[in-house]
Amino acid sequence: MKKNFVSNSKSSIRMFKNDFLESLSKVQFYVPLVVYIPVIGFLFWKALAEIQMPVLTFAGCFLLGLAFWTITEYILHRYVFHFEPDVEWGKKIHFIFHGVHHDYPNDAKRLVMPPSASIPMALGFYFLFDWLLPDTIVYPFFSGFMIGYLFYDMVHYALHHANFKSGFWKELKQHHMLHHYSDSTKGYGVSWTFWDHIFRSNFDKK
Repeated sequence: MKKNFVSNSKSSIRMFKNDFLESLSKVQFYVPLVVYIPVIGFLFWKALAEIQMPVLTFAGCFLLGLAFWTITEYILHRYVFHFEPDVEWGKKIHFIFHGVHHDYPNDAKRLVMPPSASIPMALGFYFLFDWLLPDTIVYPFFSGFMIGYLFYDMVHYALHHANFKSGFWKELKQHHMLHHYSDSTKGYGVSWTFWDHIFRSNFDKK
């Protein structure tokens, strides 16, 4: 379903009258790296140095967390970010969280998730995993999960700002641009298109 409005402007539109709320809605692309790389480093230290988890155990749990991020990315994008309620307040929330990005895809300050949204979400996932997983496994699992998230954020920024020449990155950019400019009901994978193939939400090749 094609969007009725897509701006090619690179300027950042104002969403809030309140200056503080407006500042929370914008972020430079490198901020997630500054926030979460120290957290990931701490989790590495907890697992490998403090509790001396075997390296193979750490690596296996880390890769599981990374893999789990890929399906989380797909589910969040498809069923949360693209859920559009009928009520007016729900429409406003949808616009704040994701609709603004589809209307203004070239707004560089709204291409990665601001800490005001990502930190509460990250804490929620951490405590959920800590509750579900065996003791201490959360350290490598969540490290992999967060590496996946950072990769997603950086790839998303790059897809909107870089001109890729190689096959893989060029195809990934085309996949995401089709989601924006052709059909927003397909192509929910951003950093990885695997789940679009599994759930048949990929674009038909002509």
